[in-house]
Amino acid sequence: MSRRRRKSLPTEPIQCVIEKLSHDGRGIAHLDGKIQFVDGALPGETVMAKYVSSRSKFDELRAEQVVAAVPERAVPPCEFADLCGGCSLQHMGSDAQIQFKEDTLREHFAHFGGIEPEEWVAPMRSQDLGYRRKARLGVRYVHKRESVLVGFREKRNSFLTDIDRCVVMDPRIGERITPLRELLHTLAGYQRIPQVEVACGDDVVALVVRHMDPLSEDDLAKLIAFGQAHDLHIYLQPKGPDTVHRVWPEDGEERLSYRLEEFDLSLKFHPMDFTQVNAGINQQMVHRAVEWLDVQPEERVLDLFCGLGNFTLPLARRAGRVVGVEGDDAMVVRGRENAKLNGLDNVAFHGANLHGDFTTEPWAQEGFDKILIDPPRSGAEEVCEYLTAFGANRIVYVSCNPATLARDAGVMVRNGYRLVRAGVMDMFPHTTHVESIALFERESN
Repeated sequence: MSRRRRKSLPTEPIQCVIEKLSHDGRGIAHLDGKIQFVDGALPGETVMAKYVSSRSKFDELRAEQVVAAVPERAVPPCEFADLCGGCSLQHMGSDAQIQFKEDTLREHFAHFGGIEPEEWVAPMRSQDLGYRRKARLGVRYVHKRESVLVGFREKRNSFLTDIDRCVVMDPRIGERITPLRELLHTLAGYQRIPQVEVACGDDVVALVVRHMDPLSEDDLAKLIAFGQAHDLHIYLQPKGPDTVHRVWPEDGEERLSYRLEEFDLSLKFHPMDFTQVNAGINQQMVHRAVEWLDVQPEERVLDLFCGLGNFTLPLARRAGRVVGVEGDDAMVVRGRENAKLNGLDNVAFHGANLHGDFTTEPWAQEGFDKILIDPPRSGAEEVCEYLTAFGANRIVYVSCNPATLARDAGVMVRNGYRLVRAGVMDMFPHTTHVESIALFERESN
């Protein structure tokens, strides 16, 4: 049986007139009725683009030359932006990026039942460079280059981008890509190190080195010396996440920390814990969530998907009682640690399956006046069906996926809540990631 030959792609660039952007930030054009997705192009532009791939219903291209630019076009702040997959919108000005994200949220609300908030609030913005505090850097040895590459994958393929710095990452690591890759190349086991996780606290940066084979004493000494020279904490991960352990410094607690000054809180976390990547936006986000809930001293508040207490503990500074619930037992422990660290005794953390009916749990029996929910990308459709059982007057929903927020908003509205306010938060500048926040109030109010 013969194999079907793959159709060869045209080699010459073609002219594309860009009509709009897809939700993943690519320009959309049409040629003979077929959709063309064009990386690096903006609505209203005419570009010359080269084919990357072709399928039956659409083609994928990359802009090679901008024939007619629009005012929204910007010079990327990073020299690797055209190739690196870490960012996708650096060719678009910051104001236009925000507008794109607001439009994306609006479109999703409209798509799921024609919902629209009574008030659109101004977007939250912070610094758009040097903001990223969490990342997973790929590591790969390339024989043709005879060098180790450290960075993010190229756009739409599995190759690593050859970078020597990253302007969107916290500069404590973003400006140290070159010395990091040089260090890794000196290790005897450099070909068996697939990734390095980065986690930044306010005062300390940690690197978690994943190694497939045991490291030699010499390699371990080099990693420790690198940590000492650059004031970095060094962790190793020989197998799964539960094998992560610190090798430098040798003493002290395996924790980083960040401050929420408005609430006089210090929160500690392990480098592998989930924390928000953008400290500036996180400060604003926590402030807005607490403000919108309008928590009173006598009220009980429920925080679902509470993590290590990023919202739970600030709410406990205002409320009579706060209950944080999380599906990850390790994060429940971390929340309790942080409550004790900050001297808070009006807060309790519990582990529970948040994909089923949890209304009969002992901690749920007294009901709640206000609720905050911050689910993963998959959203919380089932959770929203149960929230009405608590009779909360206000619910704040923090979302990292506009599609699931819009879907879940439909559930909330169907169950007697009004969508009062909504807006986007630029948690990930220069990417198409849309973080948003919404306030719901009970109709009886």
